[in-house]
Amino acid sequence: MSYRTNKDNIYQEGTLITAHADPSLQLKIMKYYQRIYCCAVIGDPQRKHLAYFERELIRPVEA
Repeated sequence: MSYRTNKDNIYQEGTLITAHADPSLQLKIMKYYQRIYCCAVIGDPQRKHLAYFERELIRPVEA
């Protein structure tokens, strides 16, 4: 049986975030699908989108 979900995400689309792999790289969540976040690099629109699982992302700092 296939398990598909799009409503269990912690981060909403449009959230600015960073990843454990490169904390200095700012990312914007563009899409969430089947527990994978598709992120764009801020300031580099030509770069390919990066895919991350939730555990690979660092929570944004609340203001």
